[in-house]
Amino acid sequence: MQWPGTPAGAMKKKLRRAISGEVSVKSAVAVRHVKFEDLGAFGPALNAAGYDIHYLDVGEHDLRRLQPDASDLVIVLGGPIGVYEEESYPILTDEIAFIEKRLASGRPLMGICLGAQLIARAAGARVYPSGGKEIGFAPITLTEAGRRSCLAPFAAEPVTLHWHGDTFDLPAGAERLASTPRSENQAFAMGHQVVAFQFHPEADAGRIEQWLVGHAVELAAAGVDLHRLRQEAEIYGAELRRKAEVVVAHWLAGLTAPAAAAAG
Repeated sequence: MQWPGTPAGAMKKKLRRAISGEVSVKSAVAVRHVKFEDLGAFGPALNAAGYDIHYLDVGEHDLRRLQPDASDLVIVLGGPIGVYEEESYPILTDEIAFIEKRLASGRPLMGICLGAQLIARAAGARVYPSGGKEIGFAPITLTEAGRRSCLAPFAAEPVTLHWHGDTFDLPAGAERLASTPRSENQAFAMGHQVVAFQFHPEADAGRIEQWLVGHAVELAAAGVDLHRLRQEAEIYGAELRRKAEVVVAHWLAGLTAPAAAAAG
């Protein structure tokens, strides 16, 4: 299958590494809504773990052509629309249907911001406006389950990037991992295979200017201090990249046993 967004040279290099025994090629599909909200600091960590990354850009590639169990890993990324805006953005209907099938398959699935909200909706939970914007660098508080999860590095260094105005109810059977005063459900897990983050643990603070330009209208309407965002991106950048690597490695390590059990 020809994957969208994957340069031929990068694929050949990955295959050479696999043939030489350096890494086993596994596939990760990232469903992307806007170009600058990509895998960020998660990308290098996934590559290091042997995943070949393929971006599926909403509005450019047809999500209906992708089989829900065709990839080893699916990550649904963020975006500036609401899950409940299906009338204005009919593509959301296709995304929700795809995620429902991916959940039913038992295959690994991660959601970030809008992606987390889409997973919540596909799992039967309500998604709705929170009544205000949560934008900027601020701490999260982990639950006991969160301290045992891939978010463990946030116990000692709790600051992350927030960028959302919606929230969601916890899906049935899900386990809450993190909260903030404004958003009770900042992260949740559904077993070992599914994890969702309302915040942005993947964001590369070194590319914050792309976010400031891309979300200029939203930031102006919310009265966000751009100078402060830039300063805090500089302060927390290295810490956030380090935590991103641990989040990915920890979560991927936890997939091994459940996947093996399902195959057996």
